[in-house]
Amino acid sequence: MDLQPKTLEKIEQVIPRYPERRSALLPVLHLVQEDQGYISKDAMEWIAEKIGCEPIHVYELVTFYPMLREKPPGKKQIRVCRTLSCALAGSYKVCELFQEKLGAPLDGVSEDGEYSVEFVECLASCGTAPAVLLNDKLYEKVAPERVESFIKEHMCSGSCQKKEEDSAEE
Repeated sequence: MDLQPKTLEKIEQVIPRYPERRSALLPVLHLVQEDQGYISKDAMEWIAEKIGCEPIHVYELVTFYPMLREKPPGKKQIRVCRTLSCALAGSYKVCELFQEKLGAPLDGVSEDGEYSVEFVECLASCGTAPAVLLNDKLYEKVAPERVESFIKEHMCSGSCQKKEEDSAEE
């Protein structure tokens, strides 16, 4: 596996901090994902060998925690909270609109590789629902009627302008 030297150094520093090597799994997974953007099957096997556990134990964590990804995300990652407060405030419609407007299927990536959209459990912003995480920045009160302006304000770099023009021509 091809990790940056700085990441390898951090992994070597993290593992000894734990009395049981297996306890370092989650921090190591975060470091690998930060470096690679996601955690591939090869990475899971490498981590298992590094920690001294079975690959299934690594896979269990990757598939359990929604912040860990098995596939490369889009350049811009949209995570929409789906727990009760956000759902009642319209998060299901918000998620649907993001998929529609960005051409990114749920838990997938748009054809141009620019966007990925996913539902996540609680973003800890119940009082300001619906909550949306764009990459690592939290946005609150992203109601369905705000999705279009949210996309233009926070996500467009010219590609949205072209998409709008293409849609208008059709």
